[in-house]
Amino acid sequence: MFDIGFSEILVIVGLALVVLGPTKLPQVARTLGRWAGRARSMARQFREQLENEADEFSLNLDISRATASAKGAPAPAPTPTAATTAPAAHTEPPPAMDEFAIRNSATTAEAMHGADPAPAPDPIPAPVPAPDQPK
Repeated sequence: MFDIGFSEILVIVGLALVVLGPTKLPQVARTLGRWAGRARSMARQFREQLENEADEFSLNLDISRATASAKGAPAPAPTPTAATTAPAAHTEPPPAMDEFAIRNSATTAEAMHGADPAPAPDPIPAPVPAPDQPK
């Protein structure tokens, strides 16, 4: 990634020794080591979590294929990732409608079948220009 050779590292350590001094250099080196360790730990945890999610997804896909083949239906084709697919169409039945929704759907149906639709609301009035300010 970074093309730093041994001679460049020696120059950096020498400059750090001159700038920080021999008393602060070990403390700074420990702090940098801790930061590097934490970064590696976070990267490892992230990678493990992604691997677990991928394993769980493939397991769910295998289970759905097995249940589909057990029922005699053809196995579903593997699906592309969620980032490349469009959202699926909503196939569940609509929830029960309350009285307001029923009245609204009736007026919408009347409007669609030739009844006079409700008058449109007034458009938003144009803004009133501000009076001229004294100069």
